[in-house]
Amino acid sequence: MKIKRVKFLFSVCFIILNSSFGQKLDTLKQEILSPITIEAQPIRHDILRIDPIHGTYLLTGKKNEVISLKAIDANITERTGRQLFAKVPGIFVYDMEGGNQLNISSRGLDPHRGWEFNQRKDGALSNSDLYAYPASHYSIPMESVERIEFVRGTSSLQYGSQFGGMLNFITKQGDTTKPVSFESFNTVGSFNLLSAYNAIGGKINKIKYYAYYAKRSRDGYRTSEHTDYDAQGINFTYEPNSKLSFRLDWVRSNYIYRIPGPLTDSMFAQDPRLSTRSRSYFNPAINIPSLTIKWDINENTRFTYVSSAVVGLRSSVTFDKPATIKDSINPLTLEYSNRQVDIDAFNSYTQELRLLHTYRISRFKNNLAIGAQVLTNNLHRKQLGIGSTGTDFDLTLVKPGWGRDMHYRTNNFALYAENSFNLTKDFMVNIGARWEVGESDMTGHIVYYPDDQFPVSVKRNYPLFGANFTYKLIEKSEFYGGFSQTYRAMLLKDLVPNSTFEHVDPNIKDADGYNAEIGYRGNFHFLSWDISCFMLQYNNRFGTLSLTDENGNFYTYRTNTGNSNTKGIEAFIQGMWNISNHSQISVFTSTSIMNGRYTSGNLKSGNQNIELKGNKIETVPDLISRNGVTYSFKGFSLSALLSYVSQSYADALNTEKPNAAGSVGLVPAYTIVDLNSTFRFSNHIEIRASLNNVLDRQYFTKRPSFYPGPGIWTSDGRSMTASLIFRI
Repeated sequence: MKIKRVKFLFSVCFIILNSSFGQKLDTLKQEILSPITIEAQPIRHDILRIDPIHGTYLLTGKKNEVISLKAIDANITERTGRQLFAKVPGIFVYDMEGGNQLNISSRGLDPHRGWEFNQRKDGALSNSDLYAYPASHYSIPMESVERIEFVRGTSSLQYGSQFGGMLNFITKQGDTTKPVSFESFNTVGSFNLLSAYNAIGGKINKIKYYAYYAKRSRDGYRTSEHTDYDAQGINFTYEPNSKLSFRLDWVRSNYIYRIPGPLTDSMFAQDPRLSTRSRSYFNPAINIPSLTIKWDINENTRFTYVSSAVVGLRSSVTFDKPATIKDSINPLTLEYSNRQVDIDAFNSYTQELRLLHTYRISRFKNNLAIGAQVLTNNLHRKQLGIGSTGTDFDLTLVKPGWGRDMHYRTNNFALYAENSFNLTKDFMVNIGARWEVGESDMTGHIVYYPDDQFPVSVKRNYPLFGANFTYKLIEKSEFYGGFSQTYRAMLLKDLVPNSTFEHVDPNIKDADGYNAEIGYRGNFHFLSWDISCFMLQYNNRFGTLSLTDENGNFYTYRTNTGNSNTKGIEAFIQGMWNISNHSQISVFTSTSIMNGRYTSGNLKSGNQNIELKGNKIETVPDLISRNGVTYSFKGFSLSALLSYVSQSYADALNTEKPNAAGSVGLVPAYTIVDLNSTFRFSNHIEIRASLNNVLDRQYFTKRPSFYPGPGIWTSDGRSMTASLIFRI
């Protein structure tokens, strides 16, 4: 009976509750609310900083920049340096060759093919030969680059020699969310520019891949100037698990450039587009294979191994004379003069091991980076070959043998260690050291020079030291600074006598010195900045002296001739404001003030030696200032850039009046205005347009004394490009 009563009571309660609450639920009104959409203009992060721990690198307290090529408005196809590096203060751009190479420098160094930088592609060294010819002849298609990492010279203990710092081009990897993705970048422009870049990439199971092919043709700003360019690349990355990856990479670039020749000052004034040569050609064909292994051993330890090579040829066939000597048909032979053939064969191999370990002292984490580097290089230089009298690109010798046939072999070993100590939660100090030991041996034959007087070797043994610090003053801002010793190997061209009347100092040394900097950088609401002071000491600069032998005969002596010092301020300030939910405006200045002077030394002038102390360093403008504004509205952006570079000297003697060939004298100041725009219709379609040198300023940036010939080399006038990009 009790059980039945309990069941009855439960049944009554259930009926009451159900009827009661059920009635209320039935009377509730149901309404579907409209969706709420929040819209805002995305921030354009076109210039960033590298994290203090970057892979197996320690970058605490070091001045650096990261340029996002997808976010900037710039002429990417023609690699316009002043636009690509607009927001990196102090970058000097040597405008020539229509974008075939990046000729840039920083802090008053030589811009020739960026050879004052330790250049890399995805961490693999790309300088042709760091010890004999450190120019990077590899011409990477900028369409393949995702971002450019630039670290100044105070980080040289970790990556190696070169005063200018490290440039690392990080390439695209394809869409990893699908097995196949496709990108096409097609450009047309002034001077019959035609360019196409096509790439595929994706991820299949544990393998990522990316491959591209690029081709470009351009006549050039000057008459007779022309370029045919092609580049290829492919990489595979195998990731067996989240902690281990193997990347196999191969890239190649090749172009034939018809060199228009140097001009004298009078020629430039008469017609800056004039060419003095139509039979001179330059052809670098470079391959860079590499293998990269990355292993996160545990949460505190990372390991990287990079094995890479630079293999290829730098070839030229030229009528190598000053502009004052015409390249014309001989009325007696009815033919042109024989041209000179030069071929450099690069065989440079690099092995690098890096390890980064995180450990604790008390409650603070500290980081130790250690590594080793082995370089084995063999530059085979063949020069002064007697080439054909034709007009096309032809490396055939009409007479067997070379005027110079040399090998420059280098073996170099380096060890480094750098430790980052967190002394407080806001104050960190890096202390590091690097030891470089090696030798470069020259062997071979020069037809005009006695074999027993041939300079044979340069030995190096460098203990290098450095330190950096960072102090976080407030959130998202910090003081930073550092000091680092470095050196620059003596180049092969500086060791080769040009005649029997020239001698090379058997005790000649590599250049050495240091970088020092201190600055303040950060972000606060709409404002971002990086303002710093620097000093670069450059010792044992190379030059020539005039001496006499025991019989009173003059001869030229190639040796270390003096030291120099460059001080300056580098300032980047940018403001960004959201005008509405859909639009944004940003304004920036990127300015460098430099004072580069020789502190000691002498240099040959005629049969005399002139003291250099107090002279300005050649190709060091007092002021480089780039200033710009960008307006963005949804997928559209428009950027204006004003670039100003003050005057500079072409030689260490500070010659103001140009000589007959135009190879010395003042390089006048110039101001250039550029416009760039981007239309992003969707994630799949994009249009870019550039109007370069809007005011059609006729200018030149340098008077080279060697390649591509002594004299004035005109920079491009007004030009336009338009690119259609689509992605699938």
